[in-house]
Amino acid sequence: MSGELDTSLTISASGLKAQSTRMRVIAENLANADSTASEPGGDPYRRRVVDFRAELGRADSVGVKVNGVETDRSDFRRIHQPGHPAADAAGYVSMPNVNALVEAADMKAAQRSYEANLNAIEAARAMLSRTVDLLR
Repeated sequence: MSGELDTSLTISASGLKAQSTRMRVIAENLANADSTASEPGGDPYRRRVVDFRAELGRADSVGVKVNGVETDRSDFRRIHQPGHPAADAAGYVSMPNVNALVEAADMKAAQRSYEANLNAIEAARAMLSRTVDLLR
């Protein structure tokens, strides 16, 4: 039984770590949602997304791993602001491809997943505690 509890704790801990990384990247996206290029006509901040990889069934590792943090290659928004320091020759400024509503929804999903993993760890700890109490 201890092996199953260890496995469940390992899986939940890996989920906590992965969702923590996801929340950090989302926070960076939100912080840079209005960041423009430092030079005229340049590219602004580009949204980043976390790529996960499942590692279930391997003898040495179970759970979820962060495969990497990738950039979102979708188009930038362009707004007409001729006096802006980052404006191109036509007066357009490229804005980050960050949508605050999408980021807020992603943050809520990551938060819920993080909480679910915390609850799973607490349940495993409670079962382990009850097992120890029964063995006394």
